[in-house]
Amino acid sequence: MYQRILVPVDGSSTSSHGLGEAIRLAKVTAGRLRLIHVIDELSFALAMDAYSGHVGDWLKELRAAATKLLDEGKARAAAEGVEADSVLCDSFRGAVPDRVTAEAASWPADLIVLGTHGRRGLGRMVMGSSAEQILRTATVPVLLVRAPESHAKAEAARFTLPSGVLASQ
Repeated sequence: MYQRILVPVDGSSTSSHGLGEAIRLAKVTAGRLRLIHVIDELSFALAMDAYSGHVGDWLKELRAAATKLLDEGKARAAAEGVEADSVLCDSFRGAVPDRVTAEAASWPADLIVLGTHGRRGLGRMVMGSSAEQILRTATVPVLLVRAPESHAKAEAARFTLPSGVLASQ
């Protein structure tokens, strides 16, 4: 039962919550984890904006941050006695959900565990739902781990509407 668990991580508190659940599950099943982080066009564009005042290699910066994130996740799993390895995808071939499901098929994973923001309304329409796309296209079971309400509110506060757009509660 669930010996090979794929865990997409992106550095968010929601992702961290999903990793925690995957570690607990791997401990129960004596399974192992594979952490995956995908650098896509959006993360590259955001990095270009964030580092616009600096001359440098944006992709190198993203890779360094992703490697640190993956190493921290592996250390967290190891501290709980769970074996984990990692994959960094930065080839810009396909969207994040496509890369995750491709890794699940090629590894091969028995289960994908990922945190989800649980966005609704405008936030979901604007930001999309990678979790939903993974759920629809994965050929293995998917466990969606919803962040506690406090995490979801903190993540939602980071989403700002463009000027002139009204949001209703």
